[in-house]
Amino acid sequence: MKAIVETGGKQYFVGAGDLLSVEKLDVEVGKKVSLDKILLVADGDNTVVGTPYVADAKVQASVLENGKGDKIVIFKYKPKKDERKKQGHRQPYTLLKVESITCGGKTEKAEAEKKAAPKKAAEKKEAAPKAETAEVKAETAEKKPAAKKATAKESAEKKPAAKKATTKKTEETK
Repeated sequence: MKAIVETGGKQYFVGAGDLLSVEKLDVEVGKKVSLDKILLVADGDNTVVGTPYVADAKVQASVLENGKGDKIVIFKYKPKKDERKKQGHRQPYTLLKVESITCGGKTEKAEAEKKAAPKKAAEKKEAAPKAETAEVKAETAEKKPAAKKATAKESAEKKPAAKKATTKKTEETK
């Protein structure tokens, strides 16, 4: 079940278990929030559109964090007038985790643990072949003969001897 929620003058498309960063709400960390301005609820093929809001629809969320965003630097100046102004701004936000979506008696709760368990098992299966390929690569590297290093004599034989450049000054001084 998915829903379009309005909060802080913005609209968000959310589902159960989603993390949502919204404009700052006056709620402490760990408390639950009920968002009741729901514009649309979609459950598979069934879609309910509000006029402007859907009646009997709510989104329950828990507050994970209250914080400030990255700093935005505002710099204004007028050339040749010795006029400069530098400001910074950090927008406050509230991080929410959507717990459940309710519409007319139907509820979808976030069951992150049940969804995560099959994913973890699949990740372990995928990790096992990767480890085997690493072992195979190590074995093939051991089977290959080591590269032959050139000795100092061989490298000297290959390179022609450098001639010393004589300059006019050195010839004149002789």
